[in-house]
Amino acid sequence: MSKVQKKARTIVDIATSDDNFTTLVGALQAAGLVDTLKGNGPFTVFAPTNAAFDRLPKQTLEDLMLPKNKSRLQEVLKHHVVSGRRMAKEVSRQSSLSPMSGDAVPVRAKGTRVRIGDATIQQTDLEAENGIVHVIDRVLLS
Repeated sequence: MSKVQKKARTIVDIATSDDNFTTLVGALQAAGLVDTLKGNGPFTVFAPTNAAFDRLPKQTLEDLMLPKNKSRLQEVLKHHVVSGRRMAKEVSRQSSLSPMSGDAVPVRAKGTRVRIGDATIQQTDLEAENGIVHVIDRVLLS
């Protein structure tokens, strides 16, 4: 008898189930983008860890989280999201990606290390029903 496969999680489920993404989850909530990333997609998300957010000047993060700066926070977060399901192998073959913010982000691969903008991809191909998550070590500012 075959086992029923558990339904794959959404990108938001991946983020909320990992304590390394609490700042990202808070930012998504403040920006009103949780429902978007729970949607059908597919999306590829370059997810900054808490440590990545900690690299930002403290005032920058505090300012972004203010309600009056919601549109700016949305733009920063959209800079981490690409339409489509992009596995690590595909990302590493690109010279740039066009995130939802509209500004192209350069991609550079050297050996097994892949950089998107100023960030290095730390973990790849976390699969969700509605897309893929790649973990990065810096916040991508547009």
